[in-house]
Amino acid sequence: MSLSKPPLPSGISFASRFAPHSLPRWSMPEKAMPKEVAYQNIHDELQLDGNPKLNLASFVTTSMEEECNKLIMESINKNYVDMDEYPITTDLHNRCVNMLARLFNAPMEEGECGVGVGTVGSSEAIMLAGLAFKKRWQNMRRAQGKPFDKPNIVTGSNVQVCWEKFARYFEVELKQVTVREGYYVMDPQRAVEMVDENTICVAAILGSTYNGEFEDVKLLNDLLLQKNKQIGWETPIHVDAASGGFIAPFLYEELEWDFRLPLVKSINVSGHKYGLVYAGIGWVLWRTKQDLPQDLVFHINYLGADQPTFTLNFSKGSSQIIAQYYQLIHLGKEGYRNVMENCRENAMVVKEGIVNTGCFNILSKDNGVPVVAFSLKDRSHHDEFKISAMLRRHGWIVPAYPLPPGADHITVLRVVIRADFSRTLAESLVMDITNVLRQLEMLPHQYINDHKATMTNDHNNIEGVKKRITSSEVRRKIIAQEAKRRQKILAA
Repeated sequence: MSLSKPPLPSGISFASRFAPHSLPRWSMPEKAMPKEVAYQNIHDELQLDGNPKLNLASFVTTSMEEECNKLIMESINKNYVDMDEYPITTDLHNRCVNMLARLFNAPMEEGECGVGVGTVGSSEAIMLAGLAFKKRWQNMRRAQGKPFDKPNIVTGSNVQVCWEKFARYFEVELKQVTVREGYYVMDPQRAVEMVDENTICVAAILGSTYNGEFEDVKLLNDLLLQKNKQIGWETPIHVDAASGGFIAPFLYEELEWDFRLPLVKSINVSGHKYGLVYAGIGWVLWRTKQDLPQDLVFHINYLGADQPTFTLNFSKGSSQIIAQYYQLIHLGKEGYRNVMENCRENAMVVKEGIVNTGCFNILSKDNGVPVVAFSLKDRSHHDEFKISAMLRRHGWIVPAYPLPPGADHITVLRVVIRADFSRTLAESLVMDITNVLRQLEMLPHQYINDHKATMTNDHNNIEGVKKRITSSEVRRKIIAQEAKRRQKILAA
C-alpha cells in the first residue's frame, strides 16, 4: 500500500482551502501548505513590486544573459568559504582579483598575484579597507610611541551611508567636507586642510551617488603629497569606485584616479553595479601586500586545509563570483567599453530631452557615471517629489531627494542609466516626463477653477440658508401672531 499522497489537481492554488485566506504575517503556521499554493501566492504578491528594468533609482544590475543565469543556478548551492571543497571556485575568485588589480594599474610584475578579496558588496569592501587603514595607522603610531586612540577619516558630505556606518561601527571620527551649491562633490583642497596626524586616510568618490560626478583624485593626490612631505606624514587615499570603477577604465582611460597615483592604497568596486552582475558581489583591492596588515588576516583549518580569510562574514554564495568571472571573460575590455558607451549615449538622450523641456537645471556631469540629475527651475506650483510620484503612475521609479549638507536646500531627481536601459526606453522616459509636466502645469489652473467653483457654491449655499432662515423667522412670527389672535378670541 502506497503512503504517498495523490497529486494535487490542476488549479489547486485557487480552489484549495487556502485561497480565501491571506498569507501568514506574524506567526509561523501550524500546518503545511502545498508547494503549489505557497508558490502561487508569493508569486502573485511579488507582482506588486516595481519593475526592476524601470527602477531608475538603482545602480544595481537587473538582467544578465541566459548562459550566466545557468551558471548561477548550477553553483547556487556552493558555499564560497569552503575553499578546499571548491578549489575551482576559489581559483575563479583569484582570477577576478588579478584582472581587476591590473585593470586598476596596480604595480605588479608579470605573473604576480593581485591583493584583494570578493565581498558581498561595496559596503563590506569599504569596511575592510577602512579597517586596514585604521590598523596600519595604529601600528605606525604605536611604533612611534604616540597615542592611537583617536583616529579620523576625511570624506565629502556626499559619501554613501556605508562610510558613516564604518565610522560609527569601528569608532573612527568622520570629518566631512560639506558640498556647496554649484560644487556637489568633495573639494580636494578643503579635504587636505582637514587632514591631521590622526587621519587614517582620505576617501575620494569615483561616481557620487547624488549626481554621478567623479571627484578629482589626481588633485587630491598631488595636494596630499605636498602636505605629507612638508609635515612628514604618510596619509593615504582610498578610492570608493563602487559605481565608477567599471566605467573609468573603458571610457576615460587617460584619467588618473587609480593605483597610478602613489597615495592610492586601496580601491573598492561593485561588481553588481557596472560590473554587470546581480546584487551580491563587490571587490576591494590593495596596492601591495604591505598595504594590507597581516594581523587582520585569519587562517582557518577546520574546512580541510589552511585557508586565509579577511571578510566580515563567513559563509557566502559562490554564484556571483562565478558570474563576475563570466562577464570579465565573455565581454572583455571591448565588450565593457561598448556597454559603457551605450550607457553614456542613452544618458545624453535623456539629458537632452530633459533640457528641451526648459523646466530643469542639470546637476550631473557628462563625464562620469551615466546618471542624469536634474532639479526644477521653478518650484512655485509643484516640486520634484510630485514629479516622482506621477512618474510612478507610468511605472518609472525615479527618486527625488535633497542634496547633502551644504546644498540640502536643493532637491533633485535622478535617473540612473544601466546596461539594460535601451534607447527606446530613454525616449519613452523623456516623453513621460514631458507629459507629466504638462499635467502638472494644468493642475494650478484646475485648482483655481475648482476653488472658485467651490466658493461660488458655498456663496449660493449661504444665500440659500439665509433665505431659509428668513422664511422660517417669518413663519414663526405669523404662527405667533395667529396664536395670540386665537387667545384673544377665546378670552372674549
